[in-house]
Amino acid sequence: MNSANKLAVIGGTFDPVHYGHLIAAEHARVELGIDKVVFIPSARPPHKANEKVTDWEHRCRMLQLAIEDNPAFEISSLEGPQRGISYTIDTIHSLQKANPERKIYFVMGADALLTIDTWKDYRQLIDLCCFVVVTRPNYTLDRSHPVLAALPEHWWQQMKQVEIPLMDISSTDIRRRVASGKTIRYLLPDAVREYILQNNLYRGGMIS
Repeated sequence: MNSANKLAVIGGTFDPVHYGHLIAAEHARVELGIDKVVFIPSARPPHKANEKVTDWEHRCRMLQLAIEDNPAFEISSLEGPQRGISYTIDTIHSLQKANPERKIYFVMGADALLTIDTWKDYRQLIDLCCFVVVTRPNYTLDRSHPVLAALPEHWWQQMKQVEIPLMDISSTDIRRRVASGKTIRYLLPDAVREYILQNNLYRGGMIS
């Protein structure tokens, strides 16, 4: 299958986007020969329904600034405010309808995989797309873990594991650093850092 028939998807709140997100997307794209990576910021993620998140428009703008120099990256508004609570299964169905000729790869971290049994219709989801699990170097997924042990064998045969450099960066830590006046330089693109400072984001104590 040539790269034009492959579409990678990476979802999340991106509050804010950082180099960990970008490196995961780029390594998956290159190692799997994927033509396009679509970032899908969620306006109302179900696992954070009771948490405050930064306005979707701000998060989208930070994503735009972060990916503007990579022509293989783009942003989708599929999970925008008009959608309500966003479920991955619905997003993948929409992408398949819009891209019937493409194979869809869903990029996620190993930590997120351990919670997949809490996702809506996850057993159906794992049959709809190829999962790409991003891990640190030499990391082995523990198939004895109760959640992973319940996944069907054909899922393991199709799943791709992509190793990326170990980077201890998280959006939560970046928000905490901004709130406490610490530097966030080199944790995310300069354009995103400047946008955060110019728009006074994360200084109101919202660090969860």
